Amino acid sequence: MSEKRRDQWGSSFGFIMAAAGSAVGLGNIWRFPYITGKYGGAAFVLIYLLVVAIIGCSVMLAEFAIGRNAKLDTVGSFLKLGGKKWAIVGWMGFFCGFVILSYYAVIAGWTFAYMFKSLGSLMQNANNADASAKLFVSFISNPIESITYHLIVMTIVIAIAYKGISEGIEKSCKVLMPLLFVIILILIGRSVTLPGASEGLNFFINPDFSKINGEAVLAAIGQGFFSLSLAMGIMVTYGSYISKEESLTKSVRFIVLLDTMVAILSGLVIFPAVFAFGIQPGAGPSLTFITLPVVFSKMYMGGLFSFGFFMLLFIAALTSSISLFEVVVTYAIDQLKWSRTKSALIMGVAIALLGIPSALGEGGHIAKIFGRTFLDFIDFISNNLVMPLGGIFISIFVGWYWADEAKNEITHNGTIEFPLYKIWLFICKFVAPITIGTILVVKLAEW
Repeated sequence: MSEKRRDQWGSSFGFIMAAAGSAVGLGNIWRFPYITGKYGGAAFVLIYLLVVAIIGCSVMLAEFAIGRNAKLDTVGSFLKLGGKKWAIVGWMGFFCGFVILSYYAVIAGWTFAYMFKSLGSLMQNANNADASAKLFVSFISNPIESITYHLIVMTIVIAIAYKGISEGIEKSCKVLMPLLFVIILILIGRSVTLPGASEGLNFFINPDFSKINGEAVLAAIGQGFFSLSLAMGIMVTYGSYISKEESLTKSVRFIVLLDTMVAILSGLVIFPAVFAFGIQPGAGPSLTFITLPVVFSKMYMGGLFSFGFFMLLFIAALTSSISLFEVVVTYAIDQLKWSRTKSALIMGVAIALLGIPSALGEGGHIAKIFGRTFLDFIDFISNNLVMPLGGIFISIFVGWYWADEAKNEITHNGTIEFPLYKIWLFICKFVAPITIGTILVVKLAEW
C-alpha cells in the first residue's frame, strides 16, 4: 500500500495523545502506585524513571522507526524490512493485540459497569471489605452481566476503529486523554484534603532506600517495560501512520512523560484516600473493585467521586483497547486486503468471542487451566512470554540487523540531529535484550 493512500495522524498532538493513551492503561493506575509504595516510594520512582529512560524510550523509538519506514502493519513491517525470518516478531505483536484485547475488554467492562453502579446502590452496599468483596464476586459471577459489559466495550472499540486513524482514533483520544487528566486532578484535590491523607502521601512519596533491593529493581524493570505498550505491535502500527516531518525522538519523550505522569498522579489519588480511612492498600482488581468502593462509601459525595474514578479507569482501559485493536485491524487491511469496515467488524467479532471464556472463567463457569482462570492463563502467556520475547527480538533486529536504516529513519536521512545515536544503539544491542531477557526468566520461574 503506498504512503499516499495510507491514513495519517492529523497532527502531532493527536498522535501523541493516541500513543500516550495506548501506554496509559490499568497497570498505571492499579499497579504502579502499589509497587511504588511497597518498594520505597520516591526511591523506586527514581529507578523506574531510569529504566523508562534507558529501556522504554529506546525500544519505543525502535518500534516507531520500524513502523514509519515500512508503512505497514506489524507483520508486514518485519516481513518487508527483515524478510520471512523476522516476520515471527510481527506475528508476536499481532498475537498480543488479538489475545490481550480479548480479556482486557472484559476488565474494561467491569470499570464501565462500576461507573454506573457508583451512582446506584454500590455506595450503600459496599460499606466494608467483606460486603464489597461479595458484591464484586457476585457481579463477575453473573455471566449475563459480565458478557454484556464486555460486548459493550468491544462495540465502542469497533465503532472508533471503524472511523479510521484521523477521524476515529485520533479524534477520540484528543478528547479522552485531556478528560483523563481533568478527572485525575479533581480526584487528587479531593483525596489529599481528606483528614489523615498525609500518611498515604508519606507511604507513596517519601524515599526509603532501604527497600531498594534486587526484587525492587526487577519490579521497576517489569513495570517500565509493560506499562509503555511495547512489543505488542502497537507502536509499530501507530508508527506506520506518522508523517516523515514528525520528530520521533521528541514524540517518544512526550509519550513517556505523559505515561509516567498518570502513574504518579494515580498514586496521589489512591493512597491519601486509602490511608485516610485506615485501610491497607492492595494491588490490582482487589484494590480497584473491593478496597476503593469501601473508601468512597465513607466519603462525602462518595458516589460522585467513585463515578469519576471508574470513569478514569474506563478511559485508560478504552484508549489502550483501541490501540490493541488497531494492531489487528491494520493487519487485516494491509495483509488480507480487507476494507477497514470489514476488518473492524470481522476481527472485532472474533476478539469479542475469544473474550467470552475470560468473562465466564472469572465467575467460575469454566474450568481452570494449570490452576489459573482462562483470563489469568492467557494473560500470563501474552504478557510474560510473548511480549518479553518480542521486546528482545525487536531490540536485536534494530541493534544488529537494521541499525543504519534505523538511524536514517530517525534522523530523516541526516537532516535531524540524533546525538544519542551511539548510546541508543548500544542499548538496543546489549542492554535491552539482556534486561528484558531477565524479566522473561523471572516471569517463567513464577509459572
